[in-house]
Amino acid sequence: MMPQHANVLGNVFGGVVLSMMDTTAAVSAIRHARHICVTVSVDRVDFREPIHVGELLIMKSSVNFVGRTSMEVGVRVETENLLTGVRLHTNSCYLTFVAVDQNGRPVRVPPLKPETPDEIRRHEAARSRRERRLHERISEENSRR
Repeated sequence: MMPQHANVLGNVFGGVVLSMMDTTAAVSAIRHARHICVTVSVDRVDFREPIHVGELLIMKSSVNFVGRTSMEVGVRVETENLLTGVRLHTNSCYLTFVAVDQNGRPVRVPPLKPETPDEIRRHEAARSRRERRLHERISEENSRR
């Protein structure tokens, strides 16, 4: 991370990190769907550790769950001090994307086939988060009526 990414204390702005997380997740979504994908939601983001100027940011992302046109992508952010090699987990969040055609209309996404124990665990956790989000959305829509 460079000085233009940080505040006067040398801590990287949260918005810079969020933008990088969104970009990283979008690449995973597009690679899975092989379509343009747009961000429709970002789950809670906690900044566990500050990220400092001079640290390397490492973004790891995976498609955890696929619906008909949407996908949940998880992103884990780590920093590495290049002089010491020490790595810290600084952030994680889940982003939901929808695959769209050239006119911006949702299109079907290929199914996800979790195989490894980690993929299966992430898939089941994502399924639970999806159900919670759907219930929240239904409750919000009902309260507007």
